[in-house]
Amino acid sequence: MIQNLLNAIQSAGAQALLLTSETNRRYATGFHSSAGAVYLSQNHAIFFTDFRYIEAAKNTVQHFEVRLQQSGTSYMSLINDLIHEDQVKTIALEDDALTYRAYCEWQEKLDADIVPLGDAISHLRAVKRPDELEHIITAQRIAERAFLDVLDDIRPGITEKQLAARLTYLMLVYGAENMSFDPVVVSGANSSKPHGVPCEKEIAEGDFITMDFGCIVNGYCSDMTRTVAVGYATDEMAAVYHTVLQAQKAGIAALRPGVTGLEADKAARDIIEAAGYGEYFGHSFGHSVGLEIHEQPTVSPRWDKPLPEGAVVTAEPGIYLPGKFGVRIEDMVFLTEDSHRNLTESPKELLIL
Repeated sequence: MIQNLLNAIQSAGAQALLLTSETNRRYATGFHSSAGAVYLSQNHAIFFTDFRYIEAAKNTVQHFEVRLQQSGTSYMSLINDLIHEDQVKTIALEDDALTYRAYCEWQEKLDADIVPLGDAISHLRAVKRPDELEHIITAQRIAERAFLDVLDDIRPGITEKQLAARLTYLMLVYGAENMSFDPVVVSGANSSKPHGVPCEKEIAEGDFITMDFGCIVNGYCSDMTRTVAVGYATDEMAAVYHTVLQAQKAGIAALRPGVTGLEADKAARDIIEAAGYGEYFGHSFGHSVGLEIHEQPTVSPRWDKPLPEGAVVTAEPGIYLPGKFGVRIEDMVFLTEDSHRNLTESPKELLIL
């Protein structure tokens, strides 16, 4: 890990690195905290944090020296002390993670020239280490178990909010530390809203229910979507569902290292367009998943660069018919050396409850 970060520093043309964003600090140190700073150079690898986290950090963090930020002492002064000690002239900052105001403040007060880090850490985070992959898989198994159990709760009269709450509860009970995002549970006409918010609407016979959810284990997210029918599915509902499923299978089949996000997206989009539903698939085929639920690279028409080996990406095409219903099916896929591995084990044939 440290060597990869040192390589990123060198590539950026800097002598040291400062990480202040919560996600990148966790990536570097493996420790979650709301406050802290990472300083890295050829001479030092230091994680600063305050009194609230110091004991836990010292018991958890490996490969970085853990130092206390005393009350009344700023991170700025601590970093400047190290800059002087290391005789650093240039230091790289996370220009893609800092606010403009924060970037300008560091630039003004640090005793070294600022070098933008660019997307160097995003590229590192795109390729999952074995331990990262294991955390993602564990989170996915928890989500799948919760989904299987919540199917028993689906019946006419239960509300979208009740199902969303049940999913959340079950994932926490089964070992999640938190949700990857607020679960999407939408039914009937509401299911035509890709990121609709669960409401007091009661589930009814003939509804599609789209459930998009995931949880976090050791900082790493899972993400899945399943659409089920209640009581029955009309011919139109079944036709749309099977179109989405075939599109998803085509997109997954195209996923492998070296393929661009645009190419994999097109493999799925072509199926939906050929069925006459092209205008009703308005989002991308997928995105990367890791410490954040949406990471780079994406599997979209805008990503014309090759996907790397070791990435974990979603496969989630959908068709959304305003005022009627929507269907989305989502798996997570790991890009292996020359192919892919579907990390999602939950069945996805049309389920009528």
